[in-house]
Amino acid sequence: MSTRSNSLLTSWRGIVLALAAASTLAGCATGPNPRDPYEKFNRKMFAFNDAVDRAALKPAASAYKQVLPTFVQTGVSNFFGNLSDLWTGVNNLMQGKGADGLSDLTRFSLNSTFGLAGLLDIGSEAGLPKHNEDFGQTLGAWGVAPGPYLMLPLLGPSTVRDALVVPVDIAADPWAYKHPVGWRNFGTAVRAVDQRAAVLDASNLMEEAALDRYEFIRDGFLQRRLSRITDNGEQKIKFRKNIKKDDAPAGAKSIKAAYPDDPGATVPAGAAPASTPSSAPAPAAAVPSDAQNIRAAYTDDPGPTDTASEVRQWAAAPAMSSKPASK
Repeated sequence: MSTRSNSLLTSWRGIVLALAAASTLAGCATGPNPRDPYEKFNRKMFAFNDAVDRAALKPAASAYKQVLPTFVQTGVSNFFGNLSDLWTGVNNLMQGKGADGLSDLTRFSLNSTFGLAGLLDIGSEAGLPKHNEDFGQTLGAWGVAPGPYLMLPLLGPSTVRDALVVPVDIAADPWAYKHPVGWRNFGTAVRAVDQRAAVLDASNLMEEAALDRYEFIRDGFLQRRLSRITDNGEQKIKFRKNIKKDDAPAGAKSIKAAYPDDPGATVPAGAAPASTPSSAPAPAAAVPSDAQNIRAAYTDDPGPTDTASEVRQWAAAPAMSSKPASK
């Protein structure tokens, strides 16, 4: 096994063990998960999916990974990944991420032409990163709540919001329009086996580490889904109001002209007014009529101490020597 494979396996093992411990502690500390009100149904559906996986999908993925050369597996993954880039780009544009959307559409065009219909990932070599977006994530970015956790037959973990838009994602998949139908069904099966083979090592580690695989998959899916929707904590769509000069009142040449009722900054008594670009001296600040300044209001106040002047005088004075003067 290569060094890269060993490092990936070690990383997955650490992640799985950490999440398994967190899931176990959370299950001991709290009651039923409020995000999973349909847990009874979901567990039954999870058992059904798990039985199908053990009987058919996992053995097929294991044979696929052991028999086919690595470059063939890479080509299959690249081909179907390229098809998904088209819908990913559209979703990024709908989420307001123009740069990512244009990058995805450019990837699709580049890989579909120079990449031999997507078998080669030329886009990544050209510095165009791959993204994964669907319409459920777009609704989440728009502020639509995910709803309760839901385990779908054969499709796996989801939420009510994401489950409702699965037909939209299927209709937006270019492979859904492949003819003849036999090739379409064959390609769909190959895609499922390829995706299962990609997470084969991680699922084996999970089966060894997780005490409750259902809770582990549920909590891990919800956290990962939230991370994707919020882009790892940074909300995708941020409504900003760009303040421009046109937002100021008409004819206003400055802040003071825009707000004529503002008396301006208060100038402390005895302080010199700030210099202005104009040669004319700045007008003195208005003071109450019953007291022209602080000294008039408090006749027994000796006034502010000129600390800065005292410091300058102290610094200018000769330093006192600790030794007696020589005779």
